[in-house]
Amino acid sequence: MTACEPGTGPGAAGVVIASTRAALGVYGDKTGPVIVDWLREHGFEVSEPIVVPDGPPVGAALRALLTQGPAVVLTSGGTGLSPTDQTPEMTLPLLEREVPGIMEAIRAAGLAKTPMAALSRGHAGTAGRTLIVNLPGSPKGVMDGLAVLSPIIGHICEQIGGGHGH
Repeated sequence: MTACEPGTGPGAAGVVIASTRAALGVYGDKTGPVIVDWLREHGFEVSEPIVVPDGPPVGAALRALLTQGPAVVLTSGGTGLSPTDQTPEMTLPLLEREVPGIMEAIRAAGLAKTPMAALSRGHAGTAGRTLIVNLPGSPKGVMDGLAVLSPIIGHICEQIGGGHGH
């Protein structure tokens, strides 16, 4: 298993779900459990997702998680074109270095299945030693994104942690 910091396991991870309706209890969060399971399968320590309304609460949740120094923070939702979809705008100011290839690969994986993947405006990058990736809000979009991350997450964590990777 690749370590996010030398000599340790992959480390902690956080999940932020941007969904006004799920935050209000109109319906249940469908993507958070999928992301949590994936993170645990990859050896990360993760608690339950933080479910917040779209917009500024996403930024507040991200900032709060970053104070804990997780290796990875994955978001789901708020990356489309509706007026309340502001996850990219809340994420970008927190990123010190963007990693556009991650989002290009996630959009490409989604485009193989639906033209709607082209509408995802998410970002990926680093804030200190934390990788942040904005995943789409649909379970299928999340699965596509996680499939892209699976073969590279260990290498990413190793490099962010100061290692050289493979």
